[in-house]
Amino acid sequence: MYRVGKIDREIYHCIAEDIVTDEVIITVVQIMHIRERHPNDYELFSTYFDEIIRDLDYIIEAKKPNTALILKEIKDVKEVFKNGFTFDYIKG
Repeated sequence: MYRVGKIDREIYHCIAEDIVTDEVIITVVQIMHIRERHPNDYELFSTYFDEIIRDLDYIIEAKKPNTALILKEIKDVKEVFKNGFTFDYIKG
């Protein structure tokens, strides 16, 4: 398990009023899933995870319980990336 960063719960209040913690983590299983199903994405985006969860462009409540879809445009020196990321949260 690795620490990704912290969220501002006020921003995420629109999808869940009772998120228990502001701490965001990623597990080895989640990293393996990303690498298996989305080749190169982990290497491309993992350095941006903290920025993505703090300074997102859009947040949408996902169909999966306790999950949000986060959309963020990332402007790199060479490219512009527009991607969606899922974020599971714990409700109180």
